[in-house]
Amino acid sequence: MNLYSFFSTSLILHFAVLIPTLICVESRNVGLKEFINRDDDKTSQGTRWAVLLAGSNGYENYRHQADICHAYQVLKKGGLKDENIIVFMYDDIVFSEYNPRPGVIINNPRGEDVYYGVPKDYIKEDVNVGNFLNVLLGNKSALTGNGSGKVVSSGPKDTIFIYYADHGAAGLLGMPGTSVYLYANELHDALTKKHKAGTYKSMVIYIEACEAGSMFEGLLKPGMDIYVTTASNANESSWGYYCPEEIPLPPSEYTTCLGDLYSIAWLEDSEKYNMKTESVHKQYEVVRRRTIAENTNPGSHVTQYGDIKQLRNQSMYTYIGTNPENDEYKSSINTNSKPVQMLSHSINQSDTDLIHFQLQYQKSPDGSENKTKAWQRYQNAMQQRKYVDGSMDLIGKFLFGTTAKASNVMKAVRPAGQSLVDDWICYKAMVETYEKHCGPFSRYGFKHMRSLANMCNVGAKPEKMADASNYACTTLRNGSLQH
Repeated sequence: MNLYSFFSTSLILHFAVLIPTLICVESRNVGLKEFINRDDDKTSQGTRWAVLLAGSNGYENYRHQADICHAYQVLKKGGLKDENIIVFMYDDIVFSEYNPRPGVIINNPRGEDVYYGVPKDYIKEDVNVGNFLNVLLGNKSALTGNGSGKVVSSGPKDTIFIYYADHGAAGLLGMPGTSVYLYANELHDALTKKHKAGTYKSMVIYIEACEAGSMFEGLLKPGMDIYVTTASNANESSWGYYCPEEIPLPPSEYTTCLGDLYSIAWLEDSEKYNMKTESVHKQYEVVRRRTIAENTNPGSHVTQYGDIKQLRNQSMYTYIGTNPENDEYKSSINTNSKPVQMLSHSINQSDTDLIHFQLQYQKSPDGSENKTKAWQRYQNAMQQRKYVDGSMDLIGKFLFGTTAKASNVMKAVRPAGQSLVDDWICYKAMVETYEKHCGPFSRYGFKHMRSLANMCNVGAKPEKMADASNYACTTLRNGSLQH
């Protein structure tokens, strides 16, 4: 056989093997071009990185870890690799005594398990502010605890997606089982450092929390190649979703919300449609319309920050990939139309714990230890609310003389575009001073954080706050609160 005949025969045999393979690929509705060229963990610019963080613990906060697990499944089906997805979650709900399906976490009433396969990169006490910021900055040597050690080792061509779900307050986000919070200025400083290092091309951040807009309002300016959406503006609550006794109902055995409204909106959109054809701005509109407060039921104002004009037309595929099974499904939302009235209900995030305790009490047999424990937890939560509200009232009077003057300062809301506080060191000191004398703020107590920032804005000092906190909380503990 001459050389020409050899190569001709080889080429024919090669295509004889290749063509049936390609026919099989087409039969699964995956385009030939996408099949040959698709590199699931990379965009044309570089690698996709993702950091997912649930900032709470306790079964009453089930929804936050469920949101994060669901996000992992969306990213995994979108083509991101585990080595590029970093997950923070306390990991205490899946085998909780209250979980009716041990080993399973669900995020919607249909009940698909979203827990399976989720990496446990940072769990329990390793879910903390320091580890989160060091992971983002790629600072592996500064990590603490027993986590996986994975960090965002991104380069100048890479994209980063950050998704956080938990309780928030004015200018801060919670972390599980601790009073060490993530303050807006600390997050902004880390983002600035990451940008100056030139270790990413662009970044998208989604924040599910109450008053989430205050983490960026007046701080994040265009020019850092970062686009943010938040579940709420700077001074309103975000909302739990798929909650007991609300529509749509979770399975009857669940006594807690399965998800959060903003989170469910972006997750269900992302897993249903082709993210190659959906821009960042289009998903913002989808989520905004489902979450908006003008609907019949409670909601919040999803808000944008950062490089809105520069990044709005990028596809979501650039950050979270896309499930190839959705190639034929394009979101058809008309961005000029009025929001659709949603046939659903949601629950204020600060009240979801009470719902859990009430239902646990109702469902437990009379005289049982579980019924007694549920009643005690409910009573403790109500007493804590009364204590926090009462202490802040007394602190206001101590500092400003009258209830009217205190209210004018403590309930003030700064205009849009202005940051929560001028002196972040003062604000953090105010929070720490209160907690030193009065105990940790509950998640319900987060509603008062803005008051502490406002004290700094009118020149109150932490030293004076120490005297006020000591007076107020000693008075309450001694039962001397005057009604």
